Amino acid sequence: MADTVEVASAAGSRDPAVGLSAVRSLRTLVERLETLQVQNARNHGWTWEQIAQRLGVSRQAVHKKHAGGRGPLRRRD
Repeated sequence: MADTVEVASAAGSRDPAVGLSAVRSLRTLVERLETLQVQNARNHGWTWEQIAQRLGVSRQAVHKKHAGGRGPLRRRD
């Protein structure tokens, strides 16, 4: 499911196969967007705490998810 509008519409389907496939596609999209925006924030000098506050998670959670062993997202201070 490539088209975002189509996927969003399919998420409300009464057919569980269609709805669950749409949810999976949306989850993948959200994960990609989060990764891009966390990288963007880090590139702009944001702290893990600032990012975590905006995402509504703990600093530890966002750091573990986006910094642990992932070279491009790691900041070299």
